Amino acid sequence: MSGHSKWATTKRQKFATDAKRAAVFTRIANAITIAARKKGGNPDMNFSLRLAIDHAKEVNMPKENIDRAMKRGTGELAGEHIEEIMYEGFGPGGVAFLIEVTTNNKNRSVSDIKHALTKYGGNLGSANSVRWMFERRGILGIPTHLLIDDLTLELIEADVLDIQKENDESTIVTAPEDLQKIKNLLEKRGVHPAFTEFDYLPQTSITLDDKTIKEKLEKIFSELEDVPDITHVYSNLA
Repeated sequence: MSGHSKWATTKRQKFATDAKRAAVFTRIANAITIAARKKGGNPDMNFSLRLAIDHAKEVNMPKENIDRAMKRGTGELAGEHIEEIMYEGFGPGGVAFLIEVTTNNKNRSVSDIKHALTKYGGNLGSANSVRWMFERRGILGIPTHLLIDDLTLELIEADVLDIQKENDESTIVTAPEDLQKIKNLLEKRGVHPAFTEFDYLPQTSITLDDKTIKEKLEKIFSELEDVPDITHVYSNLA
C-alpha cells in the first residue's frame, strides 16, 4: 500500500494556521452543507458531517457558522447551491492529480484549476483519466508511541487495511465504510486521532529526480492551495 500524498500531510499542517481564515471557513462550511444535504443534519447519524464539524472546531470556526452551514444543507436556510465536483489532470512528469472541489460557480473553479496546471506544464484531464489510479480509503493519524502491540493486534482484528509506522505519527488505513468503526475503537482505548478523514490513495506512486519538474509541481500545489473552492488535492507523487 502506497503512503498517502505528502500534499495531504502539508494541507493538514497548514489547515489550522492558514492566514486566509475566511477561505478556510468557506471550505469547511461547504463541506458541512454538502454532508448535511446528503445524509441529514444530525452528526450522531451522519459520520461525514461529524468529521466536517470536527474540522471546523479544529480551526475555531464559530458555532453560528457551523449551525448556519448545517441549516443550508438541510434546507432550513436558503443559500447558493453548492456542488461537489472531482476534477482530474496531469502535472509535469506524468504526475496524476485528483482535485476535489465544492463550489457555487463551476466555471470559475475549472478555470482556476486549468490555469494552475497549464501554467507549469500540466493539463486538465477528462473523466476517469486518472481516477482509476486511486482508491478511496479512510485514514487516521495517531502518535506512534501509542501504537503498542495489543492495540496493533486489535486494529488488525478489526480489518484495517494497513498501518504505516513513522517515527512520530503513524497512519492507519481503512476501507471507507470502516473509518467510523476504527475511530470509535481508538477513542474507546483513549487514543484520539490527530486527523480522521476520507482520502484517495494512489495504487502506485511516482518518484521524480528531475529538480526542474519537482519545482514546477511544488508551484502547482501552491497555486491550487490558494483556490478557495478546492477542498482536497490528491496526487501519486511519492
